[in-house]
Amino acid sequence: MGPKPAAPESDELFISRLDELINMRHPLVRLAGLIDWAEIERIFGAHFSSGRGRPALPPRLVAGLLYLQHAFDASDEAVVNTWVENPYWQYFCGEVYLQTEAPMDPSSLTRWRKRIGEEGVETLLMATIEAARRGGVVRASSMDRSSSTPPSCPRRLRTPPTVACWRRAASIW
Repeated sequence: MGPKPAAPESDELFISRLDELINMRHPLVRLAGLIDWAEIERIFGAHFSSGRGRPALPPRLVAGLLYLQHAFDASDEAVVNTWVENPYWQYFCGEVYLQTEAPMDPSSLTRWRKRIGEEGVETLLMATIEAARRGGVVRASSMDRSSSTPPSCPRRLRTPPTVACWRRAASIW
């Protein structure tokens, strides 16, 4: 007879995973599966490493919230509050289990936007556009090959994608 198994310290044994609770064909679930989150974490993780103080928020969480904020035209407070109420948003941002508390203070989004700048927003935009292409939502022929303009922006626009273009691109999902 072996040692007596240890009793679980909490009720986590009986908590269902989000992927067991939600519709896996939902557009945000599909998009989450297409985005190269490892690349986003690699790019943004380097900007937010700290040897002191509180650990940095996961880059996927913040990048996901920034995408959702622009896709649904929400304020910092609204996107964080809706995240708590919406299991699809939580899944999109990398959560495994349903969360009942806000993942951060809304002011953290402001600080992240300042730190990543326009270039960081462009990186996020291009990651979602590339995911849309891989998912078959956007055809390669709809992209203007002479510039980095996303398909939802006017072809005459020759500057890098902006937040306004990100919002238009987000509407494809």
